[in-house]
Amino acid sequence: MNTPHPEAGPTLFDVGTDVGSQLPPAYPHRAAHGTAGTLRQWQQEALDLYIQRSPRDFLTVATPGAGKTTFALRVAKMLVESGEINRIYVVAPTEHLKRQWADAAARVGLSIDPNFKNSDGRHGRQFIGVAVTYAQVANKPALHRNKTEAARTFVIFDEIHHAGDSLSWGDGVREAFGPAVRRLALTGTPFRSDSSPIPFVDYVEDADGVLRSKADYSYGYGPALKDRVVRPVVFMAYSGNMRWRTAAGEEMEARLGEAATKDIVAHAWRTALNPEGEWIPAVLKAAHQRLLKVRDRIDDAGGLVIATDHESARAYAVQLERLSGQKTTVVLSDDKDASQRIEDFSQDGSKLWMVAVRMVSEGVDVPRLCVGVYATSTSTALFFAQAVGRFVRLRKKAEVASVFLPSVPVLTDLANEMEAERDHALQVSTPAEGEMPEEDLLAAAEKQERASEELTKGSFAAIGSNAAFDKVLFDGDEFGLGGDLGSEEELGFLGLPGLLEPEQVSTLLRKHQAEQLKRRPADAQQQAENVVDHRQLKSLRNKLNKSVSAYSAKTGMHQGSIHNKLRDACGGPAVGQATQSQLEARLKKLQQWFVGMK
Repeated sequence: MNTPHPEAGPTLFDVGTDVGSQLPPAYPHRAAHGTAGTLRQWQQEALDLYIQRSPRDFLTVATPGAGKTTFALRVAKMLVESGEINRIYVVAPTEHLKRQWADAAARVGLSIDPNFKNSDGRHGRQFIGVAVTYAQVANKPALHRNKTEAARTFVIFDEIHHAGDSLSWGDGVREAFGPAVRRLALTGTPFRSDSSPIPFVDYVEDADGVLRSKADYSYGYGPALKDRVVRPVVFMAYSGNMRWRTAAGEEMEARLGEAATKDIVAHAWRTALNPEGEWIPAVLKAAHQRLLKVRDRIDDAGGLVIATDHESARAYAVQLERLSGQKTTVVLSDDKDASQRIEDFSQDGSKLWMVAVRMVSEGVDVPRLCVGVYATSTSTALFFAQAVGRFVRLRKKAEVASVFLPSVPVLTDLANEMEAERDHALQVSTPAEGEMPEEDLLAAAEKQERASEELTKGSFAAIGSNAAFDKVLFDGDEFGLGGDLGSEEELGFLGLPGLLEPEQVSTLLRKHQAEQLKRRPADAQQQAENVVDHRQLKSLRNKLNKSVSAYSAKTGMHQGSIHNKLRDACGGPAVGQATQSQLEARLKKLQQWFVGMK
């Protein structure tokens, strides 16, 4: 797997700067601002390697916003001009991306038909090839195989991991494009969390006996950020107390972000995203405030809310319309005008907000998006990376992206691992004694992939929620001491300038945190006078939890309901925030219940 070298320059295999000179500006540090004649350094290195190897198959893994389209079309143009190929296939995940590829190809003199249908049989002579979806190929693989065999065909697979979405899709892609002269696979995100094999991808056994995908060239978010190719992303995490009613009719309460079982975390998360609660309106208000601040320096900056379902998306749009005073663009997967809505929003810099379910989670290019709200219950690394990838595309020097999200451990962990590079694991090694067996690991992976679907099953009712500022995550570090909505702690971070270099972001975040600490001298003195014995507190929490578990076994009541009854009887916050005296009072009350006293 190759990694870019910061000092690399022109090489023997440089094909020149004329090919692809009409591509959209890439703003490489070596090129004059506003020109696109020179490839970015990683693109040139990948192209040099491609020419050197002259491979039939080539897998390029590059972070969203790095310029995979530019690289792929430079390869295509080179192969066409050399006479090696005379037909181009672009296979993309969505209809919208087909048109996006065709537009980009036209700018470098390659005519691609994005409107080709299987029923057409052949494309017009004025086109050198077609853009199709993975589903389109799977529907009639024999048709596309015939077209592939009838010419010297070059295939570009956009986001190749989609070829593993289903067995029929993978089989269709293999059948259709097996005879291709050249195949170039692209992806900008971690591969799937299941073990569906990806066609035309090589897998190599690692030291643990796991087969992992092997990229021919890789360019991750970390190197791209250092090269000033992508924007730095600041994550704004919000917590708060959530209350809901379970399918059994029991009322539960938990604080978002606290350690809890998977079920409690999932339901607290879902409660936060409920449009009728207080959490999501508060976070949308904070995000809107952030967007207005960014527009002080980036006058066409736009915002995107990624929702779980259509109903929530429409409700969020109404709330944003109240905040912004203008119509919110809503993009739904079953809307035949979805692609046009995305294009209109991308071109109109006066529009502030767009809300979507999945239409813009991957590949769709809306460069002016600077602020995002992750308001979906989908929790896979793949989807998270796709979603955040919508905000990292750099247009001008020092642009900063801001993404608001629930303070849920799985999301904050993913935010802290933005620079982690992942390969697709095809085969899990044999587990040692006592470890989870392979079939259970696969089942767990599949369950995670269907996280949002699972949350919709069964009876569930959100009762109420509130929001509080938790922390800021950037470059693997966490900043902020938490605070109420509208507090100096929150506003200091919301007011970050929209144009900053990555180093300046870190400096300002540390400065704001230091100022927060200075504003708390009285608190610090009080804490010094009343030092909490954290070991004693932990011991009391464990004792209370064990006692609650025992009482649950005795009475059949849900443990969450017992905790709620104890809070009603004794007062005070949830266990995680309770003081020593409050915990002792609850233990005493529970002992009374055990012996039949009220």
